[in-house]
Amino acid sequence: MPASAGAAPAEKPFRAAGRPGDGQRPNILFIMADDLGWADLSSYGAPHLSTPNLDRLAAKGVRFTDGYSASSTCSPTRIATYTGRYPGRLVGGLAEPISGPPTESNGLPPEHPTLASLLHDAGYATALFGKWHCGELPWFSPLKSGWDEWMGTFSGSVDYFTKVNPIGNYDLHEDDVPYEDLRYYTDILTERTVEYIGRSHAKPWLLNLNYTTPHWPWEGPDDRAIGDELTARTRSGEWRALLHHDGGSVAKYVEMVENLDASIGRVLHALRTSGQERNTIVVFKSDNGGERFSYQWPLRGAKQDALEGGIRVPTILRWPAVVKGHQVSDLPVTSMDWTPTLLAAADVAPHPDYPMDGRDLSDYLWGSGRDPEGDVFWRVVDQGAIRRGRWKYWVSIDVERQVIEERLFNLSSDLREEADLSKAQPARLAQLRASWNKIEETLLDYPPGAVRPE
Repeated sequence: MPASAGAAPAEKPFRAAGRPGDGQRPNILFIMADDLGWADLSSYGAPHLSTPNLDRLAAKGVRFTDGYSASSTCSPTRIATYTGRYPGRLVGGLAEPISGPPTESNGLPPEHPTLASLLHDAGYATALFGKWHCGELPWFSPLKSGWDEWMGTFSGSVDYFTKVNPIGNYDLHEDDVPYEDLRYYTDILTERTVEYIGRSHAKPWLLNLNYTTPHWPWEGPDDRAIGDELTARTRSGEWRALLHHDGGSVAKYVEMVENLDASIGRVLHALRTSGQERNTIVVFKSDNGGERFSYQWPLRGAKQDALEGGIRVPTILRWPAVVKGHQVSDLPVTSMDWTPTLLAAADVAPHPDYPMDGRDLSDYLWGSGRDPEGDVFWRVVDQGAIRRGRWKYWVSIDVERQVIEERLFNLSSDLREEADLSKAQPARLAQLRASWNKIEETLLDYPPGAVRPE
């Protein structure tokens, strides 16, 4: 049946259109949501909420159905996103996630190259607004890892109003100095981003916009009283208060996601009215799979799992000057892939002493269109997985790093990962097991007795 008058064009399978030869380096806006599940956008199937701004972003670019995070918790994925390397290559990446009092080992070492430091050295202006979660002062900071300016929070979570973290400390900083603003956190980040985009820029820029939405505590813009209560409980010694196990609802989660969408709409409007939209790469994704109130059907598992629900996330790319809109791709792409890809877009080489594990997608996206080579690999403290084409190997591991269980799934016919084909396909199981082990052996060991975080 033909589309009705005024209907949006249907998505088409992705096809690279080639890159213009004008040599102009793009701006890069990388937006990361926090604990947003794979199907938590209306364009990904959520039947009970509306995300028109992110849906329009996808309609003007490429929507990836098989987008992944590098890990199933916050800080390992962020370290992987900034470095383009498996989180297990760094001591800080073994914490799943970084939590508790700061230490000099739990973080992203300042001497390690990052997307920001490499672009900065190549003449880019760099900024990060929002959640850092890659270690704290005096050892770690965005300013120590390549960003020219930053405003946000060091820890993995804060109250949206009081900015108190789970150990009771105030945590909102501007360039490593405490910065007092008790408004709704999502609004603060949106306002700062709009201001940054609207400046007169003499250089191309990288801006990482790291929202905490829709991570707990479950607070919308009008829930200051809830924030005050949770803060009082936290400061009285109830260290789990901000996890908010006694609050929230599906309706509140919907409110938070729709507020996130509206905030991103303000950012994209600022980009459009500034005249920079055409040559700005926008990447949107979540740091890991969804949590309590997330909608993830038909995926199984959630945050902290190496099952699809813990690692598959909404992923959108828009670059109007290069990539055509109304396209959809089923290529598996992960957090680490964006690091070499964005460097390639800026014509910047990775550091030769720190080889990246992420795959450069530039030839696929704006070159020959050829799929990148290589498997997609995950390791978390009690699970592991590797994906090759439609096939996925999953393994469960005990505290002694011994295998408890192995499974083999065909994701093209079993997205829910219920049909274990390991006995029917023993040779394929063995091949994928060997490939997973080969990568795992190159990573740092977890501390003895490491277990899944509560």
